[in-house]
Amino acid sequence: MKAIQVHAQGGPDVLKLQEVPKPALSAGQVLVRIEAAGVNYVDVYKRSAMSAQYKQPLPFILGQEAAGIVEAVAPDVKDMAKGDRVAFNGIDGSYAEYQAVPAAKVIKLPSGIDVKTAAAVLLQGMTAHYLASSTYPLKSGDWCLVHAAAGGVGLLLTQVAKMRGARVIGTVSTPEKAKLAKQAGADEVINYTSQDFEAETKRITGGKGVQAVYDSVGKTTFDKSLNCLAPRGVLALYGTSSGPVPPVDLSQLGPKGSLFITRPSLVHHTLTREELVQRSGDIFGWVKTGRLKVRIDQTWPLAQAADAHRKLESRQSTGKLLLIP
Repeated sequence: MKAIQVHAQGGPDVLKLQEVPKPALSAGQVLVRIEAAGVNYVDVYKRSAMSAQYKQPLPFILGQEAAGIVEAVAPDVKDMAKGDRVAFNGIDGSYAEYQAVPAAKVIKLPSGIDVKTAAAVLLQGMTAHYLASSTYPLKSGDWCLVHAAAGGVGLLLTQVAKMRGARVIGTVSTPEKAKLAKQAGADEVINYTSQDFEAETKRITGGKGVQAVYDSVGKTTFDKSLNCLAPRGVLALYGTSSGPVPPVDLSQLGPKGSLFITRPSLVHHTLTREELVQRSGDIFGWVKTGRLKVRIDQTWPLAQAADAHRKLESRQSTGKLLLIP
């Protein structure tokens, strides 16, 4: 089969389309013929070995989110069958034509959800779900600040926050992205290239600050994000697209308002099968009823994975990027 294999970690040019053996099934697994694979920032971290935690044994197949058709099932798997339409995330190796995946990590797609939509919404949708409902459970009247509000997670998170009754301030880099954030429901939008998002957030909230900042940017936004929080507010640093945050002096959290900082991850918010089913069920249900709109920015053939990474890293994307084997 064809797959994007990484033999040396580095820039997008290390992503090479190669012939590799088709995966053999182990106990408890299903073989999925991948029809669409999601491109996520964690793929960039692993491709580039941004930090020690993302270094991988070489060579490896990149990607950890996809949707497709079950091709085969291990004998001990009883609740799935060949031909089932499924999606999964958190399992390395999805930039490929086939992937063997633990059945416990696979979600059957409900009718009305196509495979491209599933690959576009599962990881980022569940990320938005846990951020808004678990990391800081937004409630009616809360203010939150969503960085990269026109990105894949940002557009979904804005919509989920509005479902929960919160008021959303989104940051973007262009007028075009501002329109998308507004369409997703953002109450206020700040163009950080021409406005100071800290000053604007304080102005919008009458100097009170926000209850939660959802920050996927990291290095360039972290300090000001802290300054945007109301007393006892939560900074959820769920990504570091601008680079890792330097060491933090936690003693500053007291004078700033007894603040909280957390570095959440989807893997720890889908620890059980029950939690995975519940979060994904909410997401697919909202998509089916039209409450959650999924934006697919662009698709590429699998061979052009490097182009997808370049677009993601350029911050030009608005919504989800997909690879089609």
